Amino acid sequence: MADRKVADNPLARLERIPIWPHGAGLLIVLGLGYFFAFFDITNISYGIPVITKQFHVSSGLASTAVSTSLVGYIVGAVIVSVVSDYFGRRGALITGIVLYTAGSLATGFSPSVGWLIGWRLVVGMGIGTMIAQVSTYMGEISPAVLRGRFTGLANLFAFSGLAAVPFVSMWLVPHYAWGWRALLFIGALGGLTMLFLTRSLIESPRWLMIHGRYEEAKRLVDEIERRAIAKMGTSELPPLIDVPWEEEARGFPITTLLKPPYLWRMIILLLYWFLWYVGDYAYLGMAPTVLVQSGFGLGNSIGFSAISGVGFVVGALYVLLFGDKIERKYSLIASGVIGSVAVILAGLMPSSVMVVIAGFFFTTTIAMLSILGYIITAEHFPTRARSSGLAICDGIGHLGGAIAPAVTLSAFNTFKITGAFSLMGVMTLASLIFVAMTTRATRKSLESVNDALTQRTSVTM
Repeated sequence: MADRKVADNPLARLERIPIWPHGAGLLIVLGLGYFFAFFDITNISYGIPVITKQFHVSSGLASTAVSTSLVGYIVGAVIVSVVSDYFGRRGALITGIVLYTAGSLATGFSPSVGWLIGWRLVVGMGIGTMIAQVSTYMGEISPAVLRGRFTGLANLFAFSGLAAVPFVSMWLVPHYAWGWRALLFIGALGGLTMLFLTRSLIESPRWLMIHGRYEEAKRLVDEIERRAIAKMGTSELPPLIDVPWEEEARGFPITTLLKPPYLWRMIILLLYWFLWYVGDYAYLGMAPTVLVQSGFGLGNSIGFSAISGVGFVVGALYVLLFGDKIERKYSLIASGVIGSVAVILAGLMPSSVMVVIAGFFFTTTIAMLSILGYIITAEHFPTRARSSGLAICDGIGHLGGAIAPAVTLSAFNTFKITGAFSLMGVMTLASLIFVAMTTRATRKSLESVNDALTQRTSVTM
């Protein structure tokens, strides 16, 4: 494929398009699917104080539901992403919606804490699948100059879902015995709605290309170009952009990642996600419990989280507006430092005002480090193993999230709120070391980024 001309490459035609070339229906499916997937990430944590009383179990046992969902996240992300690299992105996205919908419905009917823990595993599988697939998919169907913006738009829906959880929880959980169950049903109902809208999803042209389906990719890009021309009201598009041809997919996707130059990239990014998720899930999963046990009260604790949760939307908006204008790795590092300092200060000087202010900065950091991290991770792997690479780094990185409840409770038992909040900040700062080792890929085609990384590795070796 290396000797083919630029004009023969459908991706060269895709990359030159200066606007979002796809239908609104595709964005709606991805956005709302992401909204309810992220709604399901933390809704269980707001129900734990009530679940412990209704099922007569310890907070440690009830918190196992958080860790179990993260284990499911890892399993779902890795398994379905390998399937995605083999059989396509569209089917993997639909699988993710089915998994978290079925899991949410079943957890809402939980007759025991064991049932709850078991079905949260399925919810986690769906969430892990969605996060790995949406980030991969958006990067592959978007022109390079718009990759950050529209991945940011999809994540604006996602983090709006995350921000909505404490508001809905504040209304349901403290006032109704069944409130935590209703909270879980919301994700299921949203997922059921999404299943009727999945016809809007197209296959990734990049995936089609590396699987030898050139003519199908060409026809798909023909349609994308026609839609872009109609939107722009012009008769022609800008000049073609030279995009390197990727080699066709061969063998098992994960074997590609275990060889140079991809192995080193995977290790760096996996360490980033592991450390970041300790701090991330320490806040997302355990902040309400830490605040309640620090004497702030259940209603106030959820209220603080609701107000500070506006930061989720602010962080996503930043990526939407500046994700393609400012180098993404630099934005990520700056946000990480600010959020870490804020949450550490709140632990040292705990008060209602400090908790809300620090919570706002840290939730902004959570949104930015997650969204930009997804984009950066996907950019570092070739199409034939991109979904698997992102899933392994993000999925196995969630082992950090899985241990977060235990280490947070340990830090809290030893140093109270100061220890718990300091843990969140220190682990976030540590994760930034590995982001600094990544390449700059903003406004560059995925093929160009990987071509340059591969050539650089070949020279150094």
